[in-house]
Amino acid sequence: MQKLYGIALASVAVAVLGLGLAGTAQAGEEVFIGGALSLTGIQAPLDEPTLRGAEVAVKALNDKGGILGMPVKFVNIDGKSDPVTVGNVAVQLIDQGANMIIAPCDFDFGGPASREAQKAGLIGISTCASAPAYGSKALGDKQFTASMWNTTMGAAAAEYAFKEKGWKTAYAVTDTFLEYTVTLSQYFIEHMKNLGGKVIAEDKYTQGDQDFSAQLARIQNLSEKPDVIFISSYMPDLGTIIKSIREVGIKTPIMGGDSYDDPGLFAALGEAYGDDIWFITHSYMKEGAAPGMGDFLAKYEEVHGEPPDTAFVAMGWDTVMLMANAAEAAGSIEGAAMAKALETTTFDLLSGKLKYTDAMDGHDPRKEAALVELQDGKTTFIGWITPENPPAP
Repeated sequence: MQKLYGIALASVAVAVLGLGLAGTAQAGEEVFIGGALSLTGIQAPLDEPTLRGAEVAVKALNDKGGILGMPVKFVNIDGKSDPVTVGNVAVQLIDQGANMIIAPCDFDFGGPASREAQKAGLIGISTCASAPAYGSKALGDKQFTASMWNTTMGAAAAEYAFKEKGWKTAYAVTDTFLEYTVTLSQYFIEHMKNLGGKVIAEDKYTQGDQDFSAQLARIQNLSEKPDVIFISSYMPDLGTIIKSIREVGIKTPIMGGDSYDDPGLFAALGEAYGDDIWFITHSYMKEGAAPGMGDFLAKYEEVHGEPPDTAFVAMGWDTVMLMANAAEAAGSIEGAAMAKALETTTFDLLSGKLKYTDAMDGHDPRKEAALVELQDGKTTFIGWITPENPPAP
């Protein structure tokens, strides 16, 4: 396994990091990582935690001498949960001399940043975009995501439901607003059927409606009751959907993806509604969940003054460390050399073991998935899942 660096740091909407070493660097003697993570708007609950994790990683690198002996500077400019703004931010950072680009945690919002990185010949990595479109086929041969794809996320949920819990029938609710939510349901449904399960129906919802009454009525009137309800959506509407189901007395287990890994959801559900929920995510923020997790947690709390509240912080750390390890393996911060290093190295991350396929195969991130259970409004780590024969993207 590729060995990952140590830890630690902090900032706000625009982060400029290179502590300790930056003052000694001359022009061209630093590694400049540019971020277009969104700190405001609907994307912020995913991107802001990844920024915190990235800050910790940059400080850790500089404490150990940087990348290839050069200090690391990290500048993040708020993408404002707007694809056009994200693309413009990436252009701005590249014009300022960025050597690598960190893109938001979603294909729709992060894609514009990676497209600009590709045009400039730079490595671009999304912290946690999981739609299979996020890779080399759609974005270019130097573009990656640190996340598993939804082929893995959806299949992992289906395998746990069918094989471990014995849930043979499912009802799916798909938020049609993003590529992420659409494809997550798609691969859950496909894999559930492949395993021999039955998907009674797939209902649709659009983020922002804040009215789940029509879908709820259809669930209540089902002649065949499902063993599990799979809901592919995200906050703030995800909390409304789950509460609506529980408030009418439907106690059917609920499953979903990494968007459930949101403290805002846990707070919205509380003990009253936060029961019998399982979700696939990237990691779990407790010592022993992954190699190096205990050290990371200690350093994170030392820097930020409190423990991390979501696994998305690990994705910011892992994204920066993927860049650092690729540069060290390649002996260069040039885009093509780093891309080759990413394709040919196996990584042991806070978010599980990862091995990319090559550019011809899309940079498919073959990765483990973490399973978390929510009961009484509190989470428990169930373990890691590597689904067998996940659907093809």
